[in-house]
Amino acid sequence: MKILAGDSKGKTGKVLEVVVEKYKAIVENVNLATKHSKPSAKNPNGGILKQEMPIHISNLMLVDANGKATRINLKKDEKTNKTVRISKKSGEVIK
Repeated sequence: MKILAGDSKGKTGKVLEVVVEKYKAIVENVNLATKHSKPSAKNPNGGILKQEMPIHISNLMLVDANGKATRINLKKDEKTNKTVRISKKSGEVIK
């Protein structure tokens, strides 16, 4: 996915999680926030951690095989009779 707005504008990354109820997604190594953690059994030293924060889905755009951001079109495949996503820019099937 390519980021269209915000501090991470222009960066690309893989979607790790989608929060459907809030229309947000977490993208790998994008929109990082600094979190301070106290020492615990899991993390005995505590410290400062970098963590990915959710981004609204309207600020994301799909990247096709050529590495360009593109809109998608849905088309029914005649052979398998299934709906497939097609890149509007290149016309290729997106997997």
